[in-house]
Amino acid sequence: MTTAENNGTSPLDVEIGALNGGSAGLAQYAGRAILVVNVASKCGLTPQYAGLERLHETYAERGFTVLGVPCNQFLGQEPGTSEEIAEFCSATYGVTFPMTEKVEVNGEGRHALYERLVGFADAEGHSGDIRWNFEKFLIGRDGEVVARFSPQTEPESAEVVAAVEKAIG
Repeated sequence: MTTAENNGTSPLDVEIGALNGGSAGLAQYAGRAILVVNVASKCGLTPQYAGLERLHETYAERGFTVLGVPCNQFLGQEPGTSEEIAEFCSATYGVTFPMTEKVEVNGEGRHALYERLVGFADAEGHSGDIRWNFEKFLIGRDGEVVARFSPQTEPESAEVVAAVEKAIG
């Protein structure tokens, strides 16, 4: 059963604010493949920002978008304000992909976007709560979740690249 069938709503139907204000709602990416990643600036996995940016740059013209979702639920590794997060990502990693407002991905305060994502299992069968910063979900052009990758899976790994290429066609 897909996530959308499970919840009755596609991830594309979720409204979420942009890091710099306004909307980062996924509906604006309809028809594109989207890699949704919960991110943090002070994590051992933070260097994945560089790979996420390269992935975004490589495939953007073919209908692909990385969407960063800041989260401070894992040992307080994203403590900054929206302005501080934006400045860090731009200055340190040259991030150009869109970023949402900071949200919770687990627990009672879990954002609706993650309510629609966490039911999808990764290749090892893990579903449910987000394990750590930089867990990745690939949403296909049709709005259905097609893949989930562990936080340790590098953005430019063969498995992520193959899934992105398949999703964009």
